Amino acid sequence: MYTYKPGCTFETLSDIKNKHIVVMGLGLNGGGEACVRFFLKHGAYVVATDMKTEEALKPTIDKLSSDPSLDTSKLTYRLGEHRIEDFENADCVIKNPGVKIEGNKYLAAAKNIETDISIFLHFTKAPVIAVTGSKGKSSTVSAAHYGLNQAGFKAFLGGNITVSPLTFLEETSERTPVVLELSSWQLADLRGRGCLKPKISVITKIVPDHQNWYHAMEPYVADKRLIYAEQTSSDYAIFDMEGDEPGTGPENASTWGNLFAEETKATVLRYAKNRLPSETYGAYQMTEPDGSFCGKAILPGMSEPETIMKDLIVPGEHMKINALNAALILFIMGVPAKKCVEIMSKWPGIDHRLQFFHEYKGIKFYNDSCATVPEAAAAASQSFGKPVHLLTGGTDKGLELDPLTDTLTGKIHGSIPIKSLYLLSGTATEKLLPALNQSGTKYNGPYDSLEKMLETLKTNLDNGDFTGDIVVFSPGATSFGMFTNEFDRGNKYMIAVKEIFKNF
Repeated sequence: MYTYKPGCTFETLSDIKNKHIVVMGLGLNGGGEACVRFFLKHGAYVVATDMKTEEALKPTIDKLSSDPSLDTSKLTYRLGEHRIEDFENADCVIKNPGVKIEGNKYLAAAKNIETDISIFLHFTKAPVIAVTGSKGKSSTVSAAHYGLNQAGFKAFLGGNITVSPLTFLEETSERTPVVLELSSWQLADLRGRGCLKPKISVITKIVPDHQNWYHAMEPYVADKRLIYAEQTSSDYAIFDMEGDEPGTGPENASTWGNLFAEETKATVLRYAKNRLPSETYGAYQMTEPDGSFCGKAILPGMSEPETIMKDLIVPGEHMKINALNAALILFIMGVPAKKCVEIMSKWPGIDHRLQFFHEYKGIKFYNDSCATVPEAAAAASQSFGKPVHLLTGGTDKGLELDPLTDTLTGKIHGSIPIKSLYLLSGTATEKLLPALNQSGTKYNGPYDSLEKMLETLKTNLDNGDFTGDIVVFSPGATSFGMFTNEFDRGNKYMIAVKEIFKNF
């Protein structure tokens, strides 16, 4: 595993002036664009290099070119290629987290390598709330950010949720909490730097992910563990209390959550679906005597737990634990329990995650495009308490599909059956088909476009009374090939639904 040297290439922001910077990966998601803007603003000469062509990157280029506040005379585009001399001559290369450093000849030629996250963490004085995991991290950070602002903090949100923290670095201070969603790749790019010291860290549910990159669970989780590596006893670390899914846990410990709790120097809190063991602090779900749901929390120094969450307007059992962890973050930050309940009851959820966006003849449409692992799609199919029309499938990323196939084929005892199933083409879908065919599970497709899938769905729905039904697009796979990313996929899905399922 690659380890960076401690500290930062730049001692002060003024050191950036007239330095030669290479931004490796201009992209379309805003991260590369934010880096270009940041370094131009601070007077650097910037080379933006990307293997994508100028045509493919036109939306990003147009936004940079049309901004009169930028001195684009110091900006050079190197598109459709990388040149080794750009990396050799740069004072610093800003690395895209999706690029492996091992075996990369361009990065090997760089004098210094930073990321937008490492630059931010080096210069900000803000208390950082850092969240990683396999499932639920985006919902958790979004709920925490919403809650902090509703509670009166001036809070910021960035990281893997497609907002570079460099966009708000100079607005932060000791009084402005920053919530960061950090992927395993972003964490790996911080190894050895000593800059990530969160006030609160959270690791959401761990399941196999990015196995086409890591090829095993241990190195994948090793990157996740960096989130608490620099914490002290004055900080908080929040970990899962439940068991891991069969075959996915650590080899030398009972569960990932227990392993993390044993390793960290931070004050440990746990989250669970059931009451916590005695002398264990954290948050858990329970059912009130009247049958209603609530979330309780107990922190060190408290003798009895307090209710920090009740009703949610966002559907899904898995959303309860994400929202509960967000409420726990608010509670740690000093928000009174009653205020936590009030705030979380109004959290509207986030884009592309069980996002309600359209209704047609009494049929509700949800966009869950950010479900990129099989477990997330399986959970989405069970989130509404009744059978749904599920639209799923996409590109394989080396994951076992059993959680999804077992749900679709009814192997999981007590699972809610799927009302109808529509498949989007892709290598992950091809892996689903044998299990579906063997079990006799009916499906439509696979379709090589959203439009074809939705047109078939419309024909079928128009030929019956489906008032009150739910349609959920939850791919459980990546979007490579057909879409730029999961956000592009979700946006195109919503546009297509509104066009095909018009209400006249």
